[in-house]
This record gives sequence, structure tokens and C-alpha cells, in this order.
Amino acid sequence: MRSFAGIEAVFFDLDGTLIDSAPDLGAAADQMRTTRGLPSLPAEMYRPMAGAGARGMIGVAFGLTPEDPGYNDLREEFMANYERCMTVRTYAFAGVAELIEALLQRELAWGVVTNKIERFALPLTGAMPLFASARAIIGGDTTPHPKPHPAPLFEAARRLDLDPQRCLYVGDDERDIVAGLAAGMGTVAATYGYLGQKSDVASWGAHALINSPGELLQLLEQA
Repeated sequence: MRSFAGIEAVFFDLDGTLIDSAPDLGAAADQMRTTRGLPSLPAEMYRPMAGAGARGMIGVAFGLTPEDPGYNDLREEFMANYERCMTVRTYAFAGVAELIEALLQRELAWGVVTNKIERFALPLTGAMPLFASARAIIGGDTTPHPKPHPAPLFEAARRLDLDPQRCLYVGDDERDIVAGLAAGMGTVAATYGYLGQKSDVASWGAHALINSPGELLQLLEQA
């Protein structure tokens, strides 16, 4: 495992790492079904694909992919639905607030690097007091390339005027780890997120794995 000594900032993925947005994402997609007279689907069907955003939700609701005719119209409808409900049922995972407070007590900067586009990422984080102390919120369209490209992580480090090698990135998807490694950051895979149970997380190549937000503190204390 890579040593995390000398870390000056911790960046996090958003959905599935800091917050559980699956209920609102699923509700936005399910509304599309019910308005068409289709039966509602259980929230448990949507949850495993929450990390894939609109693509995942439309796939569950209608069995369609971006290559199918009419997908783009469905995507716009989904995004409009989600924009209206994205703060209704979304909450921070247990232990996240305590983790952030502990980082601040250690005088470690923190921020968010997500593939959720700014249209959603900025108002969502702006509505949750948890993110008031975040030093950077980088969305999927903040830079020309989303993750797994390292550009968003480089931008986060740039905004804090830090060497990426002094930063740690935590995420629950393989693309998070790929991006973090490419940026030269320490990487931590969060197995409690949406994809952990169905993915071979150990194969992602992260420097460490955590099964709860609190375990990140243990890693930092060991550094």
C-alpha cells in the first residue's frame, strides 16, 4: 500500500462516495415510466446503476442504451425530472459528516471531483451544508474531459495550488481510480458505494480500500 504521508488535500467522488443520490435518481427515472402508464419499479432495481447517471437510469427504466432511437429525448426528460427532485431524498452516507469534520481538524483541504455535470453538481452541493467547507467542486464538464481522464483531478489540485502527488482521491468506481492514478494521486476505493459489491474492486489498482468513510481516517492516521 502506498504511504499517504504528506497528504495535503483529499478529493472525493460525489455520488456513491459522499452522498447517496440513488433515491432521487431512481425517482426521476421512475416518473418517466409512470407518466407513460407503465408500472413503477422498485428502488432496488435502480440503485446498482446509480453511478452511471442518466445512462444507467434509462437503461433500468426502459432497457435502452445511448445508441437506441429516442434515447436523447429520454435523457433530456430524465435530466429535467432529476433537476426538480435532486435534493428531496439525497443524503450523506453515515460517517461522512464526521469524516469531513476530522479532515478540517487536521487542517487538510478537501473537495469534490465528480462526473455529474455542473448543472447538477453545483446546486446540489450548494444545497447541502456538508459542502460549505469544500475548497473545490469539479463537475463532469468543468474540464474538456471527464473521468477516467485525469484532467478534472489536475484542475482540482490547481485550484488549491497543490502538487497532485500531495493529494488523495477517493471514489467508488473504477474510473475514479484510473483517473487518480493517471494524475499521480494516492487512490482509495470506497467499497460501500454503488458498484463495490458487484465489481472486482481489488483489481482496480487502488492504493487502499475502505469499507466505510471512517476507515479513511484510519489510513491517514497510519501515514
